[in-house]
Amino acid sequence: MDELTARWRETARAAGATDPADVDRAGARLLAGWREPHRHHHTVAHLRAVLDVVDAYADQARHPDQVRLAAWGHDAVYDPRAGDDANERASADLAGALLTAAGVPAATVAGVRRLVLLTAGHQVGPDDPDGALLCDADLAVLAAAPADYDRYAAAIRREYAHVPEPDFRAGRADVLRRLLALPALYRLPETHARWEAPARANLRRELTALS
Repeated sequence: MDELTARWRETARAAGATDPADVDRAGARLLAGWREPHRHHHTVAHLRAVLDVVDAYADQARHPDQVRLAAWGHDAVYDPRAGDDANERASADLAGALLTAAGVPAATVAGVRRLVLLTAGHQVGPDDPDGALLCDADLAVLAAAPADYDRYAAAIRREYAHVPEPDFRAGRADVLRRLLALPALYRLPETHARWEAPARANLRRELTALS
């Protein structure tokens, strides 16, 4: 059994899953999505990075297992040709169906679906530590060292290889501006203190390069 499969089983069981066979089927389905060949950033490496952040700050969440399950589900469906929040909605639907089949309680499934949908805009309410943790983990890459950030940006471009360069530049610049317009990229006190400044510097640097 590989490390990610073991982590999936542990999390699903802790969240109340009752059917081991369906837990394994759900994990295999999710990992198959994360391993699709058209992905360059939204890969198992991103999944593992998000899970690592969630684990590191799990004590900040009210329902850490819901956040872990949402991390597994948040990019389970990823089609670069889809518009608006179609991927997030499809990911929430898939995660909900898989968790329900595995016997996870309905209230937990609803919580996971809510969290997955938050990753469409990364806008989190002031009293939502679970949403804050998932979104902070998802955006952690923005605070990477400049060379690592540049590799991330290049991977995003490869995922959108079907988009002509002028259109990509305009669309990507819009994404960066919306991120910079958020009151805070990171909501948990420690992640905000560590990551806010370098992330904003990276975003501004990429935005300048696109213009």
